[in-house]
Amino acid sequence: MDMVIQVAVLAGSIAVVALAAGWLVDSASRIAARLGISELVIGLTIVAFGTSAPELAVSVMAAINGTAAISVGNVVGSNIVNVTIILGAIAMIQPFATPHNVVRRDGPVMLMSAIALGLMLLNAVLGRLESLVLLVLFLGYLGYFFWKKEPLGDGPKPAPMRPLDPVMLPLSLAAVIGASHLMVGAAVNLASRAGVSEWVIGSTIVAFGTSVPEFATSLMAVIRKRNSLSLGNLIGSNIFNIVFILGVAGTITPLTIDPAARLDILFMIIITVIVYILAMTARTITRWEGAVLFALGLAGWVYGYVR
Repeated sequence: MDMVIQVAVLAGSIAVVALAAGWLVDSASRIAARLGISELVIGLTIVAFGTSAPELAVSVMAAINGTAAISVGNVVGSNIVNVTIILGAIAMIQPFATPHNVVRRDGPVMLMSAIALGLMLLNAVLGRLESLVLLVLFLGYLGYFFWKKEPLGDGPKPAPMRPLDPVMLPLSLAAVIGASHLMVGAAVNLASRAGVSEWVIGSTIVAFGTSVPEFATSLMAVIRKRNSLSLGNLIGSNIFNIVFILGVAGTITPLTIDPAARLDILFMIIITVIVYILAMTARTITRWEGAVLFALGLAGWVYGYVR
C-alpha cells in the first residue's frame, strides 16, 4: 500500500510542476517586458535559480547529513539530464533556434564551470577553499547580469504585465519547488528499496526528479516561442548547480565522493562540450540532433543506475 501511495505522490507532484511551470514562464516574460529586462537575463537568473532550488535543497541537506555522494551526484546528474534528456526531448517535440548571444557568451561559462569542477574533483574531494572559489565565480556571474541591461529579443512581444504577475511569479516558483520536494522524496523512497548506492540515487533518480522543473519550464517557454528564456534556463541552471549549489554545500562541509564517480563527471564534461559545439555550428536544434542528445543522456542514465 505504501508503494502505491509513493507512486501516486510522484505522479501528482510531476503534474503540479508542469502546471506551475507554465505560470512561471508567462509571468516572468511579462515582468521582463515591463521592466525592460531581456528574457535571457530572466531565464539565466530568476527562473534558473528558482528551478534549481530543488537541487539546492537536496544537495545542501545531503551535505549537512553527511551524504556527500548524493550532494555531488545530484548536481552532476542534473547537469547531464538538462543538456541531454531535457534539451533533446524539447527539440524532438518542437525544434527551436538557439539565440546567438546565449551560445557565444554563456555557453563557454557553462563549459568552463564543468571543466573546473572536474579538475577540482580529481582527488575526489571538493574542499572549502575550492567551494569558496565557486561562490566567488557565482557572485561575479550573477552581478554581471544584474549590471548589464539588454534589449528585448526578436521573438513575439509578451502581453502587458498583469497586476497579479508579481504575486504569480513567487507563487508559481513555490509550487514548482514544493511539488519537486514531494517528488524527490517519493523517488528516493522507491529507489532506496532497490538497495542502490547513494551516488547512484543522487546521480540518477534524484537528479532526474530535481530536473523536472527545468524540463517543464523550458518546454513551456519553447511552446510559447520564448527560446531565450528556455535555453537561458537550462544553461543558467547548469552554471548555478556547479558554482552556487556545490559552492554552498562544499562550504558547509568538504564533499568526498567515490573515485569511481569521476567517470560520471567526465561524461558530464564530454556532453557539455558536444552541446556547445552543436550550438556553435548550427543555429537550430533539430529533431534528429535532439534524438541523439536524448539517446546519449538516457544511455548514461541507465548505465549509471544499473552499474
